[in-house]
Amino acid sequence: MLDKRIIEELKNIVGDDQVATDRQDLICYGYDATQMEFLPDAVVHPGSPEEVSAVLKLANAENFPVFPRGAGSGFTGGSLPKGGGVVLVVTRLDKILRIDTENLIAEVEPGVVTEQFQIAVEKLGLFYPPDPASLKFSTLGGNVAENAGGPRCVKYGVTRDFVMGLEVVLPTGEIIRTGGETYKGVVGYDMTRLMCGSEGTLGVITKIIFKLLPLPEAKKTMLTIFDSIDGAAKAVSTIIGNKIIPTTLEFMDYGTLQCVEKRFTLGIPANGRAVLLIEVDGDRELIERQAAQIQELIAPLGLVECKVAKDAAESEALWKVRRLVSPSLRDVNPDKFNEDIVVPRSKVPEVIRTIEKIKQKYDIPIVNFGHAGDGNIHVNIMIDKSVAGMEEKAHAAIAEVFQAALDLNGTMSGEHGVGLAKQPFIHLELKPAQVAAMKAIKHALDPNNILNPGKMFPL
Repeated sequence: MLDKRIIEELKNIVGDDQVATDRQDLICYGYDATQMEFLPDAVVHPGSPEEVSAVLKLANAENFPVFPRGAGSGFTGGSLPKGGGVVLVVTRLDKILRIDTENLIAEVEPGVVTEQFQIAVEKLGLFYPPDPASLKFSTLGGNVAENAGGPRCVKYGVTRDFVMGLEVVLPTGEIIRTGGETYKGVVGYDMTRLMCGSEGTLGVITKIIFKLLPLPEAKKTMLTIFDSIDGAAKAVSTIIGNKIIPTTLEFMDYGTLQCVEKRFTLGIPANGRAVLLIEVDGDRELIERQAAQIQELIAPLGLVECKVAKDAAESEALWKVRRLVSPSLRDVNPDKFNEDIVVPRSKVPEVIRTIEKIKQKYDIPIVNFGHAGDGNIHVNIMIDKSVAGMEEKAHAAIAEVFQAALDLNGTMSGEHGVGLAKQPFIHLELKPAQVAAMKAIKHALDPNNILNPGKMFPL
C-alpha cells in the first residue's frame, strides 16, 4: 500500500479529482484483454507532460512502481500493475494537435483513439494505414508502445513505420524529444525506434509525430475460398510473386470457418477449407486490373469460390466474415489464449499443420486466422478453465506453438508484445546475451526500475 503522504503528493500534482484510490475504481484499471487481474494502489490521470514528469520524479524519490496505461486493450498484460503501485492513465491527453497537409504529418497526444485519428485525416484526403483490430477503442500511445500492426501491414507496414518523432518522459522524469518532422535525420541514436514497441518500460509517450500518406482513390475487396490451406497459402505467394502487393491478405482456416458458419450461416461452400480476404487499393483503373489479374492467378490453386465486392456496402459485407470471427470463438469454449506467431509467408501451411498436430496431442480446440500476407497467424487456444487440467494443457500447447514458429525462422509475437503473458517463454527466442543487452538499456534509462517493472524479462 502507498503511504497516505504519497497519495496527497500525487493529488497535489494532478488534482484531487484525478487520483482514485477506492477499490471499485481500482478494479477498472487492474485488467486488460488478457484474463489476468492485479489491483493497483492508486490510479492517476495526468493532464500534461509536466504532470507525468512530476509523478515519475516522485516515484523515484519514494521508490514506488508506475504502470503507464492507455485504453487497456493489450493482449499480453503489458499495462497491468502486478505487485501494486500507481497506474498512470494518459487518456486525458487526447488532442489531435495539428494535421499538416503540406508536409503530410500530424502531431497528436497519446490518448487519441486510433479510429478517430484515421477519420480526422481522411476528411482531409490523407491516410494513416495502421489498423489494429482494436482500432475503435485502442489509443495511439498504446499502439506506439506495442508497435501495433493490423491487416494493412502487408502493404503499408506497422506503427513504427509511421512514427517520425516523439515526446517522451523518461523513467527518471526528464522530458525529451526524439526524431522530428523531417523524413531524414541521423544525429545520434534512433531513440524513436527504440521507444516503439518498448511496452512502456523505457518512457511514457506524451506526443507523437506521424507520417501520413495521400488517401487511396479506391479499393476493391474479394473473398476467396479454397479447398485446402496449401492452396490459400500458395495464392499469397503467387500474388506477391507477380508484383502485386494487396492492402490486406487475411487468412481463416477451416476451424475458423466452422465457428463463424455455425453461428451466422454465411453460406461457405461445403468443400471450403480456407479463406483469403483480399483487398487492393489505389488508382481506380489500376485496382480493377489488379483484381482481375489476382482472380486469374489464383484460379488454378484450388479456388472454390470468389466473391468480388461491387461497392462499399458489398465490401463491408465481405469483411463481416472476418469481423465475426472473435464473437464466434466463445461458442467453442469460454476462455481464450490469443497468440500471434509469425513465420515466413511460404511457411504458413507448414506451421498450420504443426499446430494441428499440437491440437490433437493435447486434445484442445485451436482456431487459426490472421494476416497471411506477412505470415502473422493468430493462434486461438480455446479452453474452459473450470475443467481440471485444461489450462495446464493450454500452456504446454502454447510453448510448442511458439517453438514451431521459431523452428521455421519465425517469432513468437508479431503484434501483441511480451508483457507478462509471453514472459515465461522469452528464453525460447532470445539468447542470454540479447536479454542482457536489453536489460542494460532498461537499467541505463530506469536505474531504479520504476517504470512498468517486471514486464518482458523474468525477474
